[in-house]
Amino acid sequence: MGLSAGALGQAQSLTTTRVVSGVTRPVFVTHAPNDFSRIFIIEKQGRIRVVKNGTLLATPFLDIDPLVVGGTSLGSEQGLLGLAFDPNYAANGFFYVDYTAEAGAGDTVVARYKVSAGNPDIADSTSALMVLTFDQPQANHNGGWIGFGPDNYLYIGTGDGGNGNDTGAGHFEPGGNAQRTTSNLLGKMLRLDVSKDDFPADSTKNYGIPPTNPFVGITGDDEIWSYGLRNPWRPSFDRATGDLWIADVGQDAREEINFQQAGLGAGRNYGWRCIEGTLCTGLTGCTCGDTGITLPIKEYAHTVGCSITGGYVYRGCAIPSLTGTYFYADYCNNLIWSLVYSGGTITQFTDRTAELAPTAPLSIQAITSFGEDAYGEIYICDQNHGEIFKIIPRGLFEKDCNANGIADGCEIANGTALDRNHDGIPDSCKCPADFDANGFVNGDDFDAYVAAFTSGSAAADYDGNGFVNGDDFDGYVVSFEAGC
Repeated sequence: MGLSAGALGQAQSLTTTRVVSGVTRPVFVTHAPNDFSRIFIIEKQGRIRVVKNGTLLATPFLDIDPLVVGGTSLGSEQGLLGLAFDPNYAANGFFYVDYTAEAGAGDTVVARYKVSAGNPDIADSTSALMVLTFDQPQANHNGGWIGFGPDNYLYIGTGDGGNGNDTGAGHFEPGGNAQRTTSNLLGKMLRLDVSKDDFPADSTKNYGIPPTNPFVGITGDDEIWSYGLRNPWRPSFDRATGDLWIADVGQDAREEINFQQAGLGAGRNYGWRCIEGTLCTGLTGCTCGDTGITLPIKEYAHTVGCSITGGYVYRGCAIPSLTGTYFYADYCNNLIWSLVYSGGTITQFTDRTAELAPTAPLSIQAITSFGEDAYGEIYICDQNHGEIFKIIPRGLFEKDCNANGIADGCEIANGTALDRNHDGIPDSCKCPADFDANGFVNGDDFDAYVAAFTSGSAAADYDGNGFVNGDDFDGYVVSFEAGC
């Protein structure tokens, strides 16, 4: 990618750049698999917006506002909360959403939709298939994150149903939802196989149960993967390792980060409501100090913040010195931190707040979510201002010749930009007829191209489709005759 060994080893200072404005209460950013030209933004009230090649499209990808309850204010914990694209999206066009339903008085719905047949930037709003629904006794603590794991199963983070200290409400009395594993999907991490349907007679259940889920064949809900969560807000999978990070919002004392190594985690109990972070609450449901409870890898007190926003492990291209670094924030005070977790030990814990503050008068407030694009670069949702910021290096190691915010080497490495002569500069940034790349178009370029074409060299693949044939020769001749 054109990076020197010195560049790889040196610490890289960061900044942010605003990439989107004019969205309404954004709560998530994501991408479709191998889609390097678009990101998708959830507007909490019930819309999914598309940013394509840096431009916010006017028409929403999906608008289900009439189906969604809540999301109409900054403080609302209801609304359209989750979005995940099927790993096989390029072939089947399926994506999944998680929202609180108007028809169910705020109950959670996970539904599948499909992209429209005629326009990849607009979904078919009539294609909804109910995957799962369950009761929500209160308006808060809905969780709402959904994501596909490295096993291609759909994971669903659910809150404990609201009310302080998971004390329950209505038919959920006497509370303790997070510790109840029978007929109770609240305060859990669920795991479903959405490629199957184990409940053909039930139109509200369109999924299969992975056979390795921990309660299969024993007492407990088969959908549960892990439990003991209060309100998991923006978990994420490390795209390189498959590890699962679960940021869990606390009650009155502690915010926490839980970590699940890839291939492990079935049946884990994260301790709520008898433990908040590592503090004993004195509440029932489990026993504080029980060795069967998985403690967080990181926590902070409410003297620091009051509501954690989970983030991502950086696996992008533009900031190689930060590979493997996890970013997260606090919603209440807009603090942003990063850390590295390896071998059970946290290192490189860093307060990134000042470093990532955009140039005044811009500011980042009410951080509802982080997000990733297909390159692995990280974004930040500012709910207050309706803006999306991108974390970037302060002073690019690599050039960005087309000024699209993506380092040239990253575009070339991911195949989103052609570099036929392998000089590290995207062909779109130079004259394609200048085959020897000396700044002049003359007979030497034509002769060099003919030689490459005759030998079948990949450098003669003018259209970049992986084949060298007459189309490439004709395309080069047109450019040569035009002088560029």
